Amino acid sequence: QVQLVESGGGLVQAGGSLRLSCSTSVLTFKNYAMGWFRRAPGLEREFVAGITWSGNITYYTDSVKDRFTISRDNAKNTVYLQMNGLKPEDTAVYYCAARWTLLDTIVYDFDRWGQGTQVTVSS
Repeated sequence: QVQLVESGGGLVQAGGSLRLSCSTSVLTFKNYAMGWFRRAPGLEREFVAGITWSGNITYYTDSVKDRFTISRDNAKNTVYLQMNGLKPEDTAVYYCAARWTLLDTIVYDFDRWGQGTQVTVSS
């Protein structure tokens, strides 16, 4: 069973930065595409960023491009989300997601989820 554990959330002022981490115990982490999603109060969960299992391809929703960076360390079984230039509208619970993939391709339909970590950006 794949277990995903997020950390790094917190309260930050607008314009500040946070780095989220997601660690997993899965033995074949390098074969999992990874992603970050978020759910703001009253809204649906939305895709934020994704990374293929090699780390060679990263992709983002438009609202976070040039501010957020997703990366992974396959030796540490960890994926990161560096968030810079945070805005109040980035306030949400952020979820780590995973999906095993045969090929090194972009994935949006993840099937493993963490419990989430709260990010709050004050104005």
